[in-house]
Amino acid sequence: MTPRPESTVASAAASPAASPAVELRGITKEYPGTLANDRVDLTVARGEIHALMGENGAGKSTLMSVLYGLQRPDAGQILLDGREVTFASPSEAIAAGLGMVHQSFKLFPSFTVAENVVYAAEPRRFGLTDRAEALRRVGALADEHGLAVDPAAKVGDLPVGVRQRVEILKLLYRGARTLILDEPTAVLTPAEADGLFGVLRSLADDGRTVLLVTHKLREVMEGSDAVTVLRDGRVAARMRTADTTADGIATAMTGRAVELDRVHPAGAPGGEVLLVDSLSTERVREVSLSVRAGEIVGIAGVAGNGQSELVEAIAGLRPLSCGRVTLSGQDITDASAARRRAAGLAYVPEDRVAVGTAPAATIAENLAMGHHRGHGLLRPSWLREHARVLIDRFGIKAASSRHTAGSLSGGNLQKLVIGRELAHESPLLIVEQPTRGVDIGAIQTIHDQLIAHRDAGHAILLVSAELSEIRGLSDRVLVMYEGRVAAEYAREDADERTLGLAMAGGSLPEAAPAGAAQAAGPQGDAAADAALPAPGAEAATAAAIATAVTDQTDGASPAAAPPSGAADPPPRESDDRPAPVKEAP
Repeated sequence: MTPRPESTVASAAASPAASPAVELRGITKEYPGTLANDRVDLTVARGEIHALMGENGAGKSTLMSVLYGLQRPDAGQILLDGREVTFASPSEAIAAGLGMVHQSFKLFPSFTVAENVVYAAEPRRFGLTDRAEALRRVGALADEHGLAVDPAAKVGDLPVGVRQRVEILKLLYRGARTLILDEPTAVLTPAEADGLFGVLRSLADDGRTVLLVTHKLREVMEGSDAVTVLRDGRVAARMRTADTTADGIATAMTGRAVELDRVHPAGAPGGEVLLVDSLSTERVREVSLSVRAGEIVGIAGVAGNGQSELVEAIAGLRPLSCGRVTLSGQDITDASAARRRAAGLAYVPEDRVAVGTAPAATIAENLAMGHHRGHGLLRPSWLREHARVLIDRFGIKAASSRHTAGSLSGGNLQKLVIGRELAHESPLLIVEQPTRGVDIGAIQTIHDQLIAHRDAGHAILLVSAELSEIRGLSDRVLVMYEGRVAAEYAREDADERTLGLAMAGGSLPEAAPAGAAQAAGPQGDAAADAALPAPGAEAATAAAIATAVTDQTDGASPAAAPPSGAADPPPRESDDRPAPVKEAP
């Protein structure tokens, strides 16, 4: 990431009398049994990139919900440019100059960039949408802010990093002066993340304000101007980024010393536990891999390149079009998900809400799921004790195990799912995005538990968008691109640059797949073919991919982009989706 220029916020800070862009005074928000925000003060200067950090349950999401009009505070004031405001809805916040980019993009894949950007605010001519004017305005806006994107391109055909630019264009088109970004780099390659921060810095230099909610300390240290840390609903620290360290921020977040970016010792692999032979399904093409006892095999790749579909097929949640899956010597290709779990497969899904938990059930009931098989009814005393042990072991913040799982913050819900699956002591654990949305202290706990699980002789197949996590935990690393295993690396060869290149569809000439010699059966030839540059990537040299900042992954295949969600407010009245765009005469 490009280092932060020292004089970036000079213009914003030059006049002490200038009103802050955003000021929250004494914000208090309480839910039944939980004081989410306790008299929180937050001041964000104009032209500043301000990071908001804190552990899960610290109150970050609640505070941003209050600022953006999703929640009403119980007490406190919101001031924008020195003027007190109240918001009953996000549409009122947008009208006041606020904009928010959510973790899940709110775009229509079948619509063009311009149609998404101008949705609900289209230029009109003779009562109809003026398509030509929409294209012109969006193109000019993109050029003005250095957001390289084709306004006529269909969003569903764009890579993830470019889709994020479309989200930013939506905010700028609506006149946003303050941009809130929630975990903006969770689905980006390292180069795309660098490109995003280049855009944010340019916006800040133009006088806009950026409020960044993230768990990534490196990005905060290199890309922000100021940091506010929340702990247990209160402000624990305020600091200029240049005056602190990553360790200092981590300590403020957790209240204790945290060891950052540890690379754990390598495992001692034993016999083969999982064998996948020429597996194909939706977005996955003839993937072969193996995982041994006492080994963590990591799968890296930009979201949408088949990682999720692969592990869902292995777990029995997605049908195979061809291939074979063997677990501990038993062919489970045609087995149901329940039979696979009974055969020794534990699974932490990416979607912890819809797939990983029953939000309406209690925390204790969710932690006991799977343990009832073969044991009949579980005693309430056992449920309580089992929940207490796992809550303590994983630091799940919950007032009571009798509360519903849906009452937990996202990070605490993730700790619940991981704790439950580890407690099964299954021979194979498949885990997707184990620390997404999880705070620094919990990341260390989860990583330690995964390593202990491996060292106890279990096999782990890990999918993560965090390269530091892949590199720190994995004994071998596979990179998926366009549904194939594009490269395989030994632990010592999996540096960030090499993995980033492979994720973008490029490859280093000297980087041969580490598992080629030991790959089972058809994996050898397939891996050799997959290691070649993918279609559409031939024009990008290794040096260009490694050094480009904003645009080096724009040529990635459309297959690398997952479907997007619904559109942002304001919605059309009595209409759930945009009407077809009509040409003006």
